[in-house]
Amino acid sequence: METLDFTFPAAQPLPRRSHVGIVGSGDLEILLEPASDGAAARVRVRTSVDGYSAVWQRVLQRFFERSPVCAQLQINDFGATPGVVALRLEQALEASRGDGSGAGARP
Repeated sequence: METLDFTFPAAQPLPRRSHVGIVGSGDLEILLEPASDGAAARVRVRTSVDGYSAVWQRVLQRFFERSPVCAQLQINDFGATPGVVALRLEQALEASRGDGSGAGARP
């Protein structure tokens, strides 16, 4: 088990908290909430797979380059692929913004 912490510059406010996904074989959950400082995004990743810090850095960097939201994220991972991580990040953001039919809030 490994815990990773990342910080990214951010400027867009996040409307509200959201929670997507489940911790299970090959999946992950994301808890997303507005940041208190309003100038950065802080991410804590708890993963069952050690040694992938650089991969996590790249996936999160891409997400925050597209969506620089001021947020605090907790990611609990059980071996999700980078594609699943990207999908869950987008779902969490959609659920926070209230976009779509709410499908982003389902696991």
